[in-house]
Amino acid sequence: RRAPVMAAAEAVVAGLRSGMAAAAGPAMDEAEAAGAAMDEAEAAGPAIDATGATGPAMAEAGTAGPVVAQAVPPPPPLPGLQLVRQGAEACVYRGLFLGRAAVAKLRIPKRYRHPALEERLSRRRMAQEARSLLRCRRAGISAPVVYFVDYVTNSIYLEDIVDSITVQDHINSLQQSGNDTSSLLILAEKMGELLARMHDEDLIHGDLTTSNILLRPPMEKLDLVLIDFGLSFISGLPEDKGVDLYVLEKAFLSTHPDTEAMFKTLLKTYAAISKKSGPVIKRLDEVRLRGRKRSMIG
Repeated sequence: RRAPVMAAAEAVVAGLRSGMAAAAGPAMDEAEAAGAAMDEAEAAGPAIDATGATGPAMAEAGTAGPVVAQAVPPPPPLPGLQLVRQGAEACVYRGLFLGRAAVAKLRIPKRYRHPALEERLSRRRMAQEARSLLRCRRAGISAPVVYFVDYVTNSIYLEDIVDSITVQDHINSLQQSGNDTSSLLILAEKMGELLARMHDEDLIHGDLTTSNILLRPPMEKLDLVLIDFGLSFISGLPEDKGVDLYVLEKAFLSTHPDTEAMFKTLLKTYAAISKKSGPVIKRLDEVRLRGRKRSMIG
């Protein structure tokens, strides 16, 4: 049954893409013009400082505020999709795909790379993201369904977790409301369990933050969904798993102040559930020491 479904998806994407190419001509021209402008800006790199203002104009910018160039987002991979987020690695669009609520993740090409190398890297990363999501779902770990991978437009179509919110927004909302935050410890236990199961599958997320974990409604059920596997890879090394947890710890404590007890609960649950937690926690402690030494040396 999968072959006819995939063939239908490819046919729909090809038809919509050809129609969009004719309709989006001016938009593509604007995008190319913006690309040329970006190339010129990159060529003139040294003339731009960290504030975004150029050398002689710094004095004038002092009163008018910093000048920041806004990158023009690329057109959506299919018509009818709405841009919801633009990041350094990809643009995220929301809409319908074959009648289903979907999220389209369009990878942004790096202009400093050779086109052939960029194409190979994009293909490899999209394929790895799809494999990681499928690996999660086979292991019973909640993650979006992969609908389609389009190598022509460098985009991947995923299930839209409708009405969900990020764990980051949930924690911030509870802290700002002044309500009882004891439920956050239960949330931390759920997160520790989720990450333990993921690492026991030798899957490294690569970008663990509270904004890459969703809460599926109803929120009181604390049903967690892992997203954004664009930097994921497969590894059974305790070092890689320890670094994965360290990235989460740094992002966690910098984004959510006064949540040290919550993260300790997360690690305690992780250690209790993961079958391979001993070496991983040991490596995490070593990575922490390396991080402290690096910050002291500068």
